Amino acid sequence: MKTRIPGTTGLLLAIPLFLASSPPTMAAPLDEQLATYRAQGAGAFEAKAGEKLWRSSLGKDAEGNDRSCVTCHTGDPKQAGKHPKTGKAIEPMAQSVNVQRFTDPAKVEKWFGRNCRQVLGRECTPQEKGNILTYLGSQ
Repeated sequence: MKTRIPGTTGLLLAIPLFLASSPPTMAAPLDEQLATYRAQGAGAFEAKAGEKLWRSSLGKDAEGNDRSCVTCHTGDPKQAGKHPKTGKAIEPMAQSVNVQRFTDPAKVEKWFGRNCRQVLGRECTPQEKGNILTYLGSQ
């Protein structure tokens, strides 16, 4: 005689549905962001070009200090950074360490807007944004 636990049939049927509806990988938002930049006219993205821009000294701030992405975010995107003036901690930029990175397109654009103007003195191009995201996504 088979023993049956009441109410388990629905649960057994729900398991495959739950597995099929599990959240997509974190790469999906990054891929969507890159597709947006391609639609804005960017070409193929290169992690090496993104890393070069990430590490480049792009001028001096008002106090004569180098301006670059690594000034705040460190040379290792897997490590936490710190704002040099306020001391505020900055979560790691590498998506492999910080899975929330690049999941909100509005936040991505907000921070590119601020940081590109501060570091480059201008807006980043869609190509530059895509290269940097490709680099950070590879870390």
